[in-house]
Amino acid sequence: MSRIGKMPIAVPAGVDVTIDGTTVTVKGPKGELTRTFSDLVAIAHEGDEVVVTAADETQAANAQHGLTRTLINNMVVGVTEGYEKKLEFVGVGYRVQLKGSDLDMSLGYSHPVVYPAPDGITFEVPDNTHLTVRGISKQQVGQVAAEIRSKRPPEPYKGKGIRYEGEHVRRKLGKAAG
Repeated sequence: MSRIGKMPIAVPAGVDVTIDGTTVTVKGPKGELTRTFSDLVAIAHEGDEVVVTAADETQAANAQHGLTRTLINNMVVGVTEGYEKKLEFVGVGYRVQLKGSDLDMSLGYSHPVVYPAPDGITFEVPDNTHLTVRGISKQQVGQVAAEIRSKRPPEPYKGKGIRYEGEHVRRKLGKAAG
């Protein structure tokens, strides 16, 4: 049995959790998230807690037990607090600016790279070398941040590129080391 799956999920005031079979809908002050889960787990709303239990003791049910509990907890945290990822643009001429709700990035190419904002995601640009991606879905925030980073990932010789805030880029010495 999963240690994580056994823990109940506390539902704070102002958050409404609706369970319809294997579909869970969480409404809160920041928005609404809906997700359908596997039949191998049973989800129940007991008072101000949500409890996830494995339907049987198979390996597949045990694997889904902890995952389902974590995903529902992420939904509750998302609609109350939200999620954010911070990115840094490192390199001469590497910068980002907001054009409406879309990103306009200069990444050393001969053309600007435009990234449109998906539904449920907001961008914040405190200065031209830092970017904050915000949203209520942890998966979507991480996916958008990874897609932006993939436009110019950090390279190991000079360290230029887009990196997560606090990410360590392992540097190589290059030709001078020989």
